[in-house]
Amino acid sequence: MTSPLRRSSGIVPPGPGAGPGDGPGAVAGPASGSGTTVHFTHAARLLAREARRLGLVAPGYRCPPRVVGVQRSIRRHPTGAVVAVLVRGRPWAAVVADMIEGVVVANRLTPPVADRVRTELWAAIGHEWPADLPRVA
Repeated sequence: MTSPLRRSSGIVPPGPGAGPGDGPGAVAGPASGSGTTVHFTHAARLLAREARRLGLVAPGYRCPPRVVGVQRSIRRHPTGAVVAVLVRGRPWAAVVADMIEGVVVANRLTPPVADRVRTELWAAIGHEWPADLPRVA
């Protein structure tokens, strides 16, 4: 895990007044257990920071994927990768799982290193899980 550190890019901030049901990637409110673009942006920044702390290349994040009909995709470029995740209508835990897997795939990690990184990233997200969303058991 000695990848050079790179600054994360590609985080898509929410538009003005974004909230449940507003703007691209927004979803039904907290009662559904789904996140919003605000949650997505916060998680993207947190995961990028943690990836860099672990000595990994932090992918950029965007939503939704450009490919129609998929829940996540990855585009590689010379200095890293961009992970695109569908937020709308999905459980927040599934969105976060796709974002974490994006770090693993972008860095081409294999077990047991991949497993340790997933555990570290889930722990980081767990400390800052949105208060308005149900926790994962």
